[in-house]
Amino acid sequence: MTTIDLDARLDPRELRNALGRFATGIAVVMAKDSEGPMGVTVNSFSAVSLDPPLILFCMARSLHSLERLERAKAYSVNILLENQQDISNRFARAGEDKFSGTPWEVGPSGAPRLVPAHAVFECVPYAHYDGGDHVIFVGRVVHMHAEGEGDPLLYYRGSYRLLANLMQDS
Repeated sequence: MTTIDLDARLDPRELRNALGRFATGIAVVMAKDSEGPMGVTVNSFSAVSLDPPLILFCMARSLHSLERLERAKAYSVNILLENQQDISNRFARAGEDKFSGTPWEVGPSGAPRLVPAHAVFECVPYAHYDGGDHVIFVGRVVHMHAEGEGDPLLYYRGSYRLLANLMQDS
């Protein structure tokens, strides 16, 4: 019987490159507290359950606003449209006023949300889990909205992609 060395070290760059072969959508997670609104770009988003309605996303432990997000009473996950690359870039950077010049409103849950977005899932916290150098957030969807038209902004092999271009690349 073969044993697996669980302490074997994988090259982080090679692992990241291999993981980059999985095309993902881009989302911005938003919440607010007494300090004001906060938001961050993620590509680790997934459906978990339809009953109850649960979604998940992951946040790096190094995220400056992680503790604020862990304490949030509600948050929104905003799936970006293909023409929202600038919003993705803005919310991926630390230290700037991400909401200045960004069209947003407060949703029914009390969380900020983008206007427009391809889809918005407003959630209340359901669970947090240890995910190594990330925290896994599971949220219970309490409100959602999906735009009728448009394609999603995608990320594949280290760069933004459009759905039509990705289909041509295959």
